[in-house]
Amino acid sequence: MMEEHLVDWSRAQFALTAIYHWLFVPLTLGLGFIIAIMETIYVKTNSDFWKKTTKFWMTLFAINFAIGVATGIIMEFEFGTNWANYSWFVGDIFGAPLAVEGILAFFMESTFFAVMFFGWDKVSKGFHLLSTWLVAIGSNLSALWILVANGWMQYPVGMTFNPDTVRNEMNNFWEVLFSPVAISKFLHTISSGYIVASLFVVGISAWYLLKRREIEFAKKSMIIGATFGLISSIFIIINGDESAHQVALKQPVKLAAMEGLYEGKKDAGIVALGILNPKKTLTNDEDTFLFELEAPYALSLLGYHDIHAFVPGLKDLVYGNEKYNIIPTSQKMAQGKIAIQALKDYKEAKRNNDLIAITKHEKILRENIKYFGYGHLNKPEDIVPPVGITFYAFHIMVALGSWFLALFALLLFFVLKKDILKYKWLLISAVASIPLGYIASEAGWIVAEVGRQPWAIQDLMPVGIAATDISSTNVKITFYMFAFLFTALLIAEIKIMLRQISIGPNGGH
Repeated sequence: MMEEHLVDWSRAQFALTAIYHWLFVPLTLGLGFIIAIMETIYVKTNSDFWKKTTKFWMTLFAINFAIGVATGIIMEFEFGTNWANYSWFVGDIFGAPLAVEGILAFFMESTFFAVMFFGWDKVSKGFHLLSTWLVAIGSNLSALWILVANGWMQYPVGMTFNPDTVRNEMNNFWEVLFSPVAISKFLHTISSGYIVASLFVVGISAWYLLKRREIEFAKKSMIIGATFGLISSIFIIINGDESAHQVALKQPVKLAAMEGLYEGKKDAGIVALGILNPKKTLTNDEDTFLFELEAPYALSLLGYHDIHAFVPGLKDLVYGNEKYNIIPTSQKMAQGKIAIQALKDYKEAKRNNDLIAITKHEKILRENIKYFGYGHLNKPEDIVPPVGITFYAFHIMVALGSWFLALFALLLFFVLKKDILKYKWLLISAVASIPLGYIASEAGWIVAEVGRQPWAIQDLMPVGIAATDISSTNVKITFYMFAFLFTALLIAEIKIMLRQISIGPNGGH
């Protein structure tokens, strides 16, 4: 039997690692392409200005890349140490994308990173430029395979359950790779990385303009950063719509939590601005919001591409709604318990070599495997994730995303059409928006992961079953060790970067 709070500590440790890791990754995803664009201009114009510009941003990229790798490796080891049950249950499927990521994408990224960073004047311009583009593509391919693995956890497809090994085994690689959830997650996540990188470039450029330093460098970097950011912001709106549609179809409980929707309804609107009532629970009649401003029909349109569509609320999903053919969670729990018992009976029949019983119990297991994870829940209400965290994270992400779109458009207009040096408020806003990009990106992950609780694998395995049965003391000790280590790495990165920014593209001259 697992110790009390072990699961919470294991969950906290993984969340800590993932949050810190994601502070480094998005900059790598976007800045790689921005550097590649700048170096392409350098190769085309043969201008030393663009070479210096490229090398400056490349130095910041390298600092971030090196520290990001360290946190990512730790996270992969945690699957084995803290989530051994999960790793056993899905090892054949989850391990494949991560192996492809390590063998192909990461090796490609790392190999050409060496050429990109150390190969100036040692290889031809063309080969160096190719290396820079391959680093950018490689970092995004790394993200693809990791997000394919994550997408499978949100929407498990392309596998069969083997009762002999009690493992899920992949039977269709392409179904896993091209899962609509995986694709929408990949596009949405890399888009957010591009926006973080764009904010980083325009924010630092704005700082130089405020200081009246490196004026030409700052303006031209800002043009590229704002253009890349504006295109990425438009793209994220498009793929965000598809992402929400997939959540509505595959994880309706998460969508209901994102909007604080307890009672399902047709013509559902989106809460553009609101404060949740902390007294509201699934079982009382308190108002959901203390204050709300709603955009009518928007949630039905976003979730189901139909302004009149019925959007199920948390109560519908927990207790069922016969009119809309939503079965109650209690029924899923009953089927899950049948599946778990059938697996036990199957194993017993195997030991006794009872062929008739083997066939019978395997058939029962197959008929109920869809709700296997529900058999481990204690009560129907367990399927509801923390509504407050999910709701506010979603709305912070959307609000900041809207601000970034406006900021990129304003910066591009003023740097091209006006003397942007006169618009101090805009430059200060750009500098202040650098951390906001990280907040928005982290908020997106909080929606994705907190919003799908209690599941480690949607409908198949709750987090409580996925954890390794080890001493919670060990997990606590490593939690604080990692917290110290990651914080030290973050402080080191910020200090090194600030020093490099202070030196500037011309070496402080």
